[in-house]
Amino acid sequence: MSRIVLLNKPYGFLSQFTPEGRWRGLADLLTMPGVYVAGRLDADSEGLLLLTDDGGLQARIADPRFKLPKTYWVQVEGEPTEAALEVLRRGVRYADFTTQMAEVRRLTEAEVAALWPRDPPIRFRKNSPTAWIALIIREGKNRQVRRMTAFVGLPTLRLIRVAIGDMTLDGLAPGAWRETRGDAVC
Repeated sequence: MSRIVLLNKPYGFLSQFTPEGRWRGLADLLTMPGVYVAGRLDADSEGLLLLTDDGGLQARIADPRFKLPKTYWVQVEGEPTEAALEVLRRGVRYADFTTQMAEVRRLTEAEVAALWPRDPPIRFRKNSPTAWIALIIREGKNRQVRRMTAFVGLPTLRLIRVAIGDMTLDGLAPGAWRETRGDAVC
């Protein structure tokens, strides 16, 4: 049976064990031989990162052909209009690719109230409102969520992946991890 490690990757850590430049590596959070990262999460993003000892499972988690949903909570600068959210739902067309359709909704204050503070905090602008949205995608192009929100005039301030398939961050503080067995992800 496959090993799966769920890690709440803090801001400032790469999705690899070795540090690089100003970014820290996962070895500072966990030392577990034989597991490898399944998918990526940029150093300036936070949240759920899966590691496994099963190469086939690693591919199913990371490969967009398997359409595994990835849920992000995104703090954006500005107030999302229904028109902007609808553009995200339909998919965004860029010169190099078009995103698949996404599920998008505004998050309530109660939903985001339990989130941990980011270290360092996001920039604060007194005259710029912010809002949180939930965005579910089934692909994972480079900086896709950030590019999508910027496309509709809502730059991303903070990005947290809260779920991959049925696996969630529930109960994991930043830097904490838990291990499970099986392939309940796919």
